[in-house]
Amino acid sequence: MTDQVPRRRETPDERADRNWIEVLQELRVLQTGTQILTGFLLALAFQPAFADLAPGQKGLYLVLIALSALSAVLALAPVAAHRMLFRAGAKAAVVSAGHVCLLAALAIVSFLLAGVVGFVFDVVIGTTAGWIAGGSLALAAAAGWVVAPLMIRARRR
Repeated sequence: MTDQVPRRRETPDERADRNWIEVLQELRVLQTGTQILTGFLLALAFQPAFADLAPGQKGLYLVLIALSALSAVLALAPVAAHRMLFRAGAKAAVVSAGHVCLLAALAIVSFLLAGVVGFVFDVVIGTTAGWIAGGSLALAAAAGWVVAPLMIRARRR
């Protein structure tokens, strides 16, 4: 955030290095969870009961696979950019792009998590339960990942 007064005594390069380390740590957390979720989703298609899913459930499953793949691409994009721009003096730009990719990946993952929960509830209990469970998780993600941080930011100003 360029509009804030820096509270640390660091050069722009030191700040970029520190911010890059923070982005990488957050990406590691995100990637681990999405990799496990992706593995779970990919394994479902090879289960005997998969053939019994309704067409709408199969469609939702394919949307979830696409979201999972997209979240992986977004989460890996900053690492790819860093490799492509290695020693090009562009770390601050890579950090900024990584920040945007991380936010986009988190948004995708929130839909993915809500969708997976809704999908499982739909298959196990029924469509209404799926919508309630998925919607509830989407609201919880919005509250925890967006509303709460924005409230903290507003209080600090």
